[in-house]
Amino acid sequence: SAASQTQTKAQGSFQRIAFSARPGVLRDQYWLYVPAAAATPGHGPLPLVLMLHGCTQNPQDFATGTGMNAEAEAANAFVLYPAQATCANRNSCWNWFRRQDQMRGTGELATLVAMVQEVKARFSVDEDRVYAAGLSAGGAMAALLAREYPELFAAVGVHSGLQAGAAHNVMSALSAMKNGAKLSAQERRAQGHTAAAQPALIVFHGDADATVHARNGEQVIEAALAGDAVDQQVSSGQSAAGQRYTCTVYSRKQTASKGAAEVVAEQWLLQGAGHAWAGGDARGSHTDPRGVSATEE
Repeated sequence: SAASQTQTKAQGSFQRIAFSARPGVLRDQYWLYVPAAAATPGHGPLPLVLMLHGCTQNPQDFATGTGMNAEAEAANAFVLYPAQATCANRNSCWNWFRRQDQMRGTGELATLVAMVQEVKARFSVDEDRVYAAGLSAGGAMAALLAREYPELFAAVGVHSGLQAGAAHNVMSALSAMKNGAKLSAQERRAQGHTAAAQPALIVFHGDADATVHARNGEQVIEAALAGDAVDQQVSSGQSAAGQRYTCTVYSRKQTASKGAAEVVAEQWLLQGAGHAWAGGDARGSHTDPRGVSATEE
């Protein structure tokens, strides 16, 4: 099958690594895909992709469902899959809705960044090509990383997720998931304050997502643009399996002397799609094999 062929392309190593944010305390872990190119003498610095799973998922399941390791092998890239501990969240969700996990230097964001720094210390990683992407709760954490650590990431992918700071407790999280976030004017201003320095962004969301409403994907884009003057280029198409989509590319307007416009965001709206990784492998959970491949995009 195409899925098994994709898996066999991966020639690197994929292993679990125990991680301690504090000496002597082992609670966390991550899985790391190391491409075959990393073992080649004299290779240059390679890209690194941080992949954040959704609720009820784990790194192995997420790697299978997204097929990211095979894509990373082709691109000579490392892939880091942190594992959320069930003692931190009984459904293995990242706690994107808690204030202590939304701020630079504290909580889960600090742990995720420490994992990235550990991989950078062990391997030759290209400082200018570090990326983060996630699904659902993982997508919400990726949006938080973009806001809180913009200097670390070149680009961020949010699949079926929510904007940074969409909620601050369980009740507001459930409300945001159902209808989109309701931010105060002050909170919206705080989002816009950092938008100019944000990493490039790609957003995927199904318009039939009954778990995280598609309004949230729109809000991720709105927060990234923060009222900047941008050009929009809209195209539509369908996957090989017939699922239709609309893709909107947002480019920041440039003066004639600055040359080509800079792409700041891509928004993929998947028609009829639910809460699942588009174009994923059915052997992984929360995947929609019918869709255009979010992993390739």
